[in-house]
Amino acid sequence: MFPFSSHTNLVMACHLTGIYDVNRGQTLPDDDYNMLKEWAASLTELHIYGIVFHNNLSEGTCTAHENRYIKFIKVQHDATYNPNVYRYFVYRDFLKENANQINSCFITDVTDVVAVSDPFADLLFVNDTNRLFCGDEPKSLDNDWMHDHSAHLRSRIADYADYEEANRTAPLLNCGIIGGHIEVMKPFVDKLSHIHQTYNRDNQTTYTGDMGAFNYLARTQYNNRLCHGAPVNTVFKAFETGRKDCWFRHK
Repeated sequence: MFPFSSHTNLVMACHLTGIYDVNRGQTLPDDDYNMLKEWAASLTELHIYGIVFHNNLSEGTCTAHENRYIKFIKVQHDATYNPNVYRYFVYRDFLKENANQINSCFITDVTDVVAVSDPFADLLFVNDTNRLFCGDEPKSLDNDWMHDHSAHLRSRIADYADYEEANRTAPLLNCGIIGGHIEVMKPFVDKLSHIHQTYNRDNQTTYTGDMGAFNYLARTQYNNRLCHGAPVNTVFKAFETGRKDCWFRHK
């Protein structure tokens, strides 16, 4: 059941625990709300609706921290996929069931992203219903980490190496912040999920493939519709806590 009234603008995040997180080098604790509180508080302060999809938060934790703007929905995690990838299947299924009740949405990381201002009130967002908004990093696609991260997808997708060469100097996009109007987001999440199901299911490397799949899809099918960097996000990992001119801060 959709937890808010219809025609809603929404920010969604996943908090899936109980499986080793290769990015953090640890298994996240199951019922630690402190990891989510800044994300939830930032949305509440701005009166933005948010959903946390989770698999192991206790009922008591959810009851204690739900409010008018923040809701929790329990999901089952398929350990075939790492949490960074499985989250897109959660979003896909939710949007499939509820797209007619959503105007626009963002999907974000939950432990290191906070909302700084309301994207849904910004005329750049309101007036450009065909654009895909996302985070980025102050480096190019052609960097050592992305090269290693993309090894599995490069071996599975025929034109992956061509995409890398064509976009080698382009800014690296970050999938910790992705948003747009529902007419953009629903098909984008469908396509991203398809890439993971088709090409990333048997990934046995130490890299998740989520950044590789996201950059590949965004650059090959949405390149002329992208908006990244300010005002979408502050500089990644710059911890720009004083900035108020962007929608989200990602570390």
